[in-house]
Amino acid sequence: MQEDVELLTQVVLMSMMYKEAGESIEDVGNILADSKAMSLDEYHSIVSILQKDGMIINGELSFIGLALAQKAQETFKL
Repeated sequence: MQEDVELLTQVVLMSMMYKEAGESIEDVGNILADSKAMSLDEYHSIVSILQKDGMIINGELSFIGLALAQKAQETFKL
């Protein structure tokens, strides 16, 4: 179960890193939910944790959040 949360957290971080200009944090959640990557409830739960931990500030990745998103990206590269 913890691995699932960690994987979904990485997906959220990478999605935030690659969001288009003008896309909101809610838009990212809707895109992930529409693609069946995760439910909106899972997304909101993860975003809440990331905001509390300072990874997302004002709807954008913080420096630490960006570093973790880049690390997650390396994990997914083949």
